[in-house]
Amino acid sequence: MVFAEVRSDPINAAGLLAKVGADEDGVALLFIGVVRDHAEGRRVEGMRYDVYAEMATEVLHKIALEASERLGTDRIAVVHRFGELEIGDVSVGIAVSSPHRAEAYGASRYMIEEIKRRLPVWKKEHYADGVSEWVEGTTPPGTGLDGSTHALPLADEGLA
Repeated sequence: MVFAEVRSDPINAAGLLAKVGADEDGVALLFIGVVRDHAEGRRVEGMRYDVYAEMATEVLHKIALEASERLGTDRIAVVHRFGELEIGDVSVGIAVSSPHRAEAYGASRYMIEEIKRRLPVWKKEHYADGVSEWVEGTTPPGTGLDGSTHALPLADEGLA
């Protein structure tokens, strides 16, 4: 079961986690990304995510399927919000279950990094000084996605 959705309604973490899990699973992992009150040394009061929902849902589902294939678990649920969000609001949720923790952590990490890199969602931050600016996407260092030689570990690389 792979579930992916882009939505404007709040993300229910417990509901997302309930979408994964099987009797053979020894771990259920929940990643929640929240809107924080600062970015690049500036105070943030909120943000807006804009999206072409149909395209973003397709890309999000593809990312989840890639994680499923790479890491050997098909129990994945991922949701990304759009619209106006306040500090503390959940912007993205990822739930993964698998027999072992390495697969769950690997799938979750792969998905959030690929979401940041590929999902067609545009973020506009609203700063405390009254200015709002679109945020350019970045690739986190050390993920292997930025051209560095250090890549994300796979399940068979010692995380079990």
